[in-house]
Amino acid sequence: MARHNPLSFQINVEKFSFASEDEKRGTNLMRPNSTFFVDGLKRFVKNPVAMVSFSFIFLLLILVFIVPLFYPYTFDEVLCYRYVNRPDASFNYLQPFAYAPLELEAKEAGTFVWPHIFGTDANGHDYFIRVLVGARTSLIVGFFAAIIVLIIGGTIGALCGFLGGKFDLIVMRIVDVIYSLPDILIIILLSSSLAAVFDTNADGPLAQLGSGFVAIFVVFALLYWVGMCRLVRGQVLNLRKQEYVMAAKAMGAPTRRIIFRHLIPNSMSVIIISAALQIPSAIFTESFLSYLGLGVKYPTPSLGSIASDSQSYITIAGDPKLFMFLIPAITICLIVLSLNLLGDGLRDAFDPKLQK
Repeated sequence: MARHNPLSFQINVEKFSFASEDEKRGTNLMRPNSTFFVDGLKRFVKNPVAMVSFSFIFLLLILVFIVPLFYPYTFDEVLCYRYVNRPDASFNYLQPFAYAPLELEAKEAGTFVWPHIFGTDANGHDYFIRVLVGARTSLIVGFFAAIIVLIIGGTIGALCGFLGGKFDLIVMRIVDVIYSLPDILIIILLSSSLAAVFDTNADGPLAQLGSGFVAIFVVFALLYWVGMCRLVRGQVLNLRKQEYVMAAKAMGAPTRRIIFRHLIPNSMSVIIISAALQIPSAIFTESFLSYLGLGVKYPTPSLGSIASDSQSYITIAGDPKLFMFLIPAITICLIVLSLNLLGDGLRDAFDPKLQK
C-alpha cells in the first residue's frame, strides 16, 4: 500500500484497523422485532394501576369459578334440611363464623361442620357462596354482553365505514333512533313478554334462567351495539383510503376479506378499548336491573338481587345486619371500578394517538 502524503487532506487509512466480530455486534443498535400487541402489552405491564386492577379481576375470576366447585354448601341449599326435614328458624340470620344449634350438636358428636364465613341469610342459605355465585353471574353477564356488542357493533360498523353510500346512511339513521329509545322501558316490556313465553315452556333451558335474564341479553343485542358501531365506523372511514386497502381492491379481493383481514385488525385498538369499557357498564346494568327485580330468576343469585334482598336485614329489630348489605354493594363497586381502571389502562397502552 502506498504511503500517505502528509500534505494530503485525505484520511490516512493506515491509522485504522478492521473491526472484530464482537465490536460489530456491539455497534448494532437496531431495535428487536416486535408487534403492535407486544408493544401495547409492554406499556400495559408498566402501568401499576392497570396491573393492580388486572390482578384483582384475575383473582376474583379464580375465586368465583373455582371455589364453588369445592365449597361444601351450594347457593340454593337450605341448610336446615341437612339435619331435619323441616324448616328451622335457627339457621336464619347467622352471624359470620357462627353455628346453628343443630350444627353445634353435630360438632359435639364429632362431625366436622364447615363455618359460614359470611353467616346465613333470611332463608337459611350460606351467604358466602351466594355472594360468590352472584359475582360469577354478574361477570358472565358482563363478558357475554361485551362479546355480543363486539360482534354486532364491530361488524355493522365496519360495513358502514367501508361501503358507505345509502347503506351507511340508512344504518346511521337506525342508530340515531336506537339512541333515543329508553332501554329500561324496553327491558321491562321484554321481560313481561318473555315471561308469558317461558310459562308455556317451563322445562326449557332458557326458562331456568328467567325472562329477565334473557331480556338483558336481548336488549344488549338490540340497543347497546350502537356505540361500538359508531367507533368502528369512524376508524374504518380513516383506514379505507390507505394504500393497502386500495391495493387489495385493485387485486380483486372480496369485501369480506378486506374487512376481516385488513380493516378490523387495524381497528383492533379501538375495539379492545371499547369492549373493555363495555364490560363494567353491562355489569352495572345487570346489577341495577336485578336490584329492581328484573334480572336473574330466584334462586340463582346476582349481586344486584342479593343487595336488594339484604335491604330488609338492615332494619331487623335489635340486631341490624348492615354488613349483609355492604358485602354485595362493595363487591359491585370494586368490580366496576377495577374493570374501568383496566379499560383505561388498555386505552393508554393500545391507543396509538396517546403514544408520544
